[in-house]
Amino acid sequence: TMKKMVKQLTLAAPRGFCAGVDRAVRIVEVALEKFGKPVYVRHEIVHNKTVVDGLAAQGAIFVKELDEVPEGAPVVFSAHGVSRAVVAAANERHMIPVDATCPLVTKVHIEARRHADNNRHLLLIGHAGHPEVEGTMGQVSADQVTLIETVEDARTVEPPAGRHLAFATQTTLSVDDTAEIISVLQFRFPDITGPRGEDICYATTNRQKAVKDIAADVDLMLVIGASNSSNSQRLVEVAKQAGAADAMLIADKHAIAWELADQAGHIGLSAGASAPESLVQDVIQALADRYDLTVTEHGHIRETVNFKLPPILTQ
Repeated sequence: TMKKMVKQLTLAAPRGFCAGVDRAVRIVEVALEKFGKPVYVRHEIVHNKTVVDGLAAQGAIFVKELDEVPEGAPVVFSAHGVSRAVVAAANERHMIPVDATCPLVTKVHIEARRHADNNRHLLLIGHAGHPEVEGTMGQVSADQVTLIETVEDARTVEPPAGRHLAFATQTTLSVDDTAEIISVLQFRFPDITGPRGEDICYATTNRQKAVKDIAADVDLMLVIGASNSSNSQRLVEVAKQAGAADAMLIADKHAIAWELADQAGHIGLSAGASAPESLVQDVIQALADRYDLTVTEHGHIRETVNFKLPPILTQ
């Protein structure tokens, strides 16, 4: 047999599941135990096919919109959160709403409503069409919020004249890019109100820092995550900005670009907040089968956050 190529693999820590994702997955499992099959879930509970397929096998039915759910059935709202209109529609059709919104997203929802109550126009920093952004914008009426996607948007936005302003952010953005957008807004609108820093969550921040710390040393950074996962996409961008020679998002071990891996002496590996650790272990095994692999882990932040299940499941 040919001698295997020697490779170094550095695992970023922390990586993978955050507390909000962990809780959302458990909510679907506990709802299935409590209500029996089927339990309906509006949108992917988290942005990961492996997770969604696993829950579907246990009896969860994933739908795009509530009109696909029978009257009176249990329906789980995804970790990304939903607008007030969705909550109202569920109540109107006598569904049993089980809210798996991450508490750190709910915190932003509460902020958004508080700004509206105080007659401030909200500038929401985030990505158009992402379910979290739709949910947060849907906390207030359409004329009370403007979406800011880029630094250019921040430079050119013309909010309603004479209104007090506030900003909030999606929880899964790039820490550095968001800081730049906020600084532009604060320069243009010195009286703008906002959270201390931004609303980006601890897990997004920690995963980006871990990737940043190893990026400059690797020839290829692999990030396990779904293409519709905001926080996973950001890890790829952060890796490139921080000096990784190359970086790519992979759904699982079957998506490894072997021609790139073969050329990389040092590979980095992380996973987005909705990617289960089993996928990480599969990728490590696939690399170890092909290469003479030395594996080290880098990063010492230990996450101890743990969120309680909603009362509807525990009473």
